[in-house]
Amino acid sequence: MTQTPVAQSGVAAERGRVIVHMQSPSAHGRLTTLATTSGSGAAVAVQHAQALGVRLGLALKDGRTLGPDTQVIFAQGLSSEALAQRLRTDPAVAWAAPDQRRFLAVAPNDSLYGPGQPSPVTPTVGQWYLRAPTSAEPAGIDVETAWDMALPLLSSRPAVVVAVLDSGVRLDHPDFSGKLLSGYDFVDQDYGPTGNPLGTFITAGDNDGWDADPSDPGDWVTSADSLGSGVLSGCPVSDSSWHGTQTTGIVGAATNNGIGMASVGSSLQVLPVRVMGKCGGWDSDIIAGMRWAAGLSVPGVPQNTHPARVLNLSLGSAGACAASYQAVAAELNALGVMIVASAGNDSLAVNAPANCPGVLAVGALRQMGSKAGYSSLGPEVVVSAPGGNCVNATGTCLYPILSTTNGGKQTPGLNGYSDGDLAPALGTSFSAPQVAGTVGLMLSVNPALDSAQVAQILGQSARTFPASGDPTIVACTAPGTLAGQEQNECYCTISTCGGGMLDAGAAVQNAMVMISHQPLARIGLLPSPLLVGQSVVLNGTTSIAPVGATITSYRWQITDGQNRVQWLTAQATTTATPTLKILSAGAFSISLTVTDSTGATHTATRSGDAQLTVVTGVLDRTRPTVRTGMALDGLDLLALMGVLLFFGIRRWRQPAS
Repeated sequence: MTQTPVAQSGVAAERGRVIVHMQSPSAHGRLTTLATTSGSGAAVAVQHAQALGVRLGLALKDGRTLGPDTQVIFAQGLSSEALAQRLRTDPAVAWAAPDQRRFLAVAPNDSLYGPGQPSPVTPTVGQWYLRAPTSAEPAGIDVETAWDMALPLLSSRPAVVVAVLDSGVRLDHPDFSGKLLSGYDFVDQDYGPTGNPLGTFITAGDNDGWDADPSDPGDWVTSADSLGSGVLSGCPVSDSSWHGTQTTGIVGAATNNGIGMASVGSSLQVLPVRVMGKCGGWDSDIIAGMRWAAGLSVPGVPQNTHPARVLNLSLGSAGACAASYQAVAAELNALGVMIVASAGNDSLAVNAPANCPGVLAVGALRQMGSKAGYSSLGPEVVVSAPGGNCVNATGTCLYPILSTTNGGKQTPGLNGYSDGDLAPALGTSFSAPQVAGTVGLMLSVNPALDSAQVAQILGQSARTFPASGDPTIVACTAPGTLAGQEQNECYCTISTCGGGMLDAGAAVQNAMVMISHQPLARIGLLPSPLLVGQSVVLNGTTSIAPVGATITSYRWQITDGQNRVQWLTAQATTTATPTLKILSAGAFSISLTVTDSTGATHTATRSGDAQLTVVTGVLDRTRPTVRTGMALDGLDLLALMGVLLFFGIRRWRQPAS
């Protein structure tokens, strides 16, 4: 991530800082040539802030001249983006771009982030799901690229707020220092079969109902609870999950603080909203929490002074979207609030509320990019992200989702981090907060985005799902075609797992492009491994143009390793999808330059990454197996379906993991 100062509250009045390039004098006929030559031979700057300011009605100040026709211009009371937009309206301005602060790009110093974790730490791969994709872990979301674009903007913008509606959070976890806002607890008192209030708080577990304390007291259920006749009768027996603490860590744990883990939303603020207690939570509590988190009034509850732009709901159960969720989703979308929800873990159709209109449903992937066996699927899914998988059938889980947690079996114990040995974190519950954090970063660079635009960007920027490599894995099919039959690991399609594998860096790039006047060239990832003699179709179709423009041309070049690859036809270098022939083993580099309908260009390159390294050999046909009991396959899945059927009657919402 970039080494950048933390955004401070109460930022002083904005000061726009923009690099301006003027048209040539013959083009506008009104401005003196920018640079002349002095007696000493040095260029003398002739600057244009005063003339531009008169025409635009702005108080502008000249900054440093960078070259012929190019200089920096300042203005008080305008953001750099707003100033650039005003300057572009002047016919004498060729282009104007915000002059942004940049920082050294380095990986965060959180001890559990990187690969090669020392024994006895597990998983040894650390936070594999956040890092850039590799041939061994192609599902990685590349969050560092997203950080490097979003963080420099924070010195002049307030942090985007992401609300996590879950089981509450351990407020004292050291990796939440400075990241949590004042939340609320919406887990109500217990009610009897006829709706009579019982005056007990067994479900809540904290001896009270709605209040301003969103901390998680633990959600354990004992055998006596389950076998008894009380409010927890029939509920699954379990230790405390600390589910909300885990999802909160993925969204917004403190990052680059030298301890523990990194989060997707290193620059985001998290609003903890407790809506789940023992044995799940009720729609009424969840919906009240959603409205409050978005800044709407809820009777009897103090107004939320930190409204969230993004809501993460790692919860749900089977069934159609209820009218209550349709109404609240529409209400929140109209306010510009994004709702991200986990697709579910029953290997069937997408659960509610993820299947509701206006909700961004998220599926789960294995580290190799195939659908995780437990993940629900269907056309409602917008994008899929890593949900964790173990590969091995016994022993340490190799690819869980590492996050913040607590060690207490029932009541809170020591704070710590999940691992590959004790209750590894697996499920769409942990893929959804990766998307919620990414959406928060997208809004950090482009606050004007609405829910439909966010969904579009997530899908268009996502990397292509793998479609081959193991002949024993079949393509996923729409849930309705199998009449209730669960689908375990399968190769994702756009109609079952969303637009592709989440690419956080590309999503933030695309969000920025929507407000810029420059196109963005993007080269899709190549299959891995690449074999000598193989013909590979390159993909530039995900390149995007700014609003109001279109991509008009593509130009591909082999910039390194020209003797190892060749184009199949001469015309191939001017199409969006040329074909490249692999001639010999070794590394090579390619570039793509796109031009849009305004004449603006942008170039992207791929060089030296694993996907572009030619290797000799054969494809690995070993199919990873699913750890028994962890991915909800087989008997565990049947048991879960029974639980969902029972509690579907009670209209509860079970945490998706």
